[in-house]
Amino acid sequence: MTGPSDTPNNLGCFFLCRGINGMCNNRQWKTFQHIYFHDERNNKNVRKGGMTLRTFSLLKGMPVFTLRGERIGTVHDLTISESGQVTGMVIHQQALFKRAFHLQLADISSYGQDGIVIKLNDTTTRKMPADSICLTKDELLGRMLFSEMGEELGLLQDVYFKEQMGTIIAYETTDGFFSESTVIQSKQPPTFGKDTIIVSVNEQ
Repeated sequence: MTGPSDTPNNLGCFFLCRGINGMCNNRQWKTFQHIYFHDERNNKNVRKGGMTLRTFSLLKGMPVFTLRGERIGTVHDLTISESGQVTGMVIHQQALFKRAFHLQLADISSYGQDGIVIKLNDTTTRKMPADSICLTKDELLGRMLFSEMGEELGLLQDVYFKEQMGTIIAYETTDGFFSESTVIQSKQPPTFGKDTIIVSVNEQ
């Protein structure tokens, strides 16, 4: 199984989104030596080189396999700590009554184009940490992003994070259903409020 993480020299991986009226019809991995996040509001490019990024939109629904080739479920959600770090994924198991378990990032052996391989064989006792926030379950997607200066940045559509450390480094936002998406970079952890998410966008 091959995928973005199999590229030489740890090349960064990104996806292109092509569609009509801002709607994404086809997302696919593209490989670059460096990744550029374009902030249309400030008309500047921010270089992030030599890293592999993941987005929730590409991981959601992916099948999960053990090293023995057994399919145990699909990715359903991301878990995020109170400090704003992606800690793992919620996996829905293949069962009559949908059961779920928490998969830590450290338990992932490899990310493939069509699935994720994990190091675990026994997943029955893996529960989500009590202090975790779920991207979908806790309705972070669709929540308004604000800068620390009080500027509206758009509705959260997706997050970009480092696959090994879980550090969130950018947010994909939109102003509405038919508007184009914008990727906003941030070096600092987010602050999750009841109705909004506060991110820092002014670091140099």
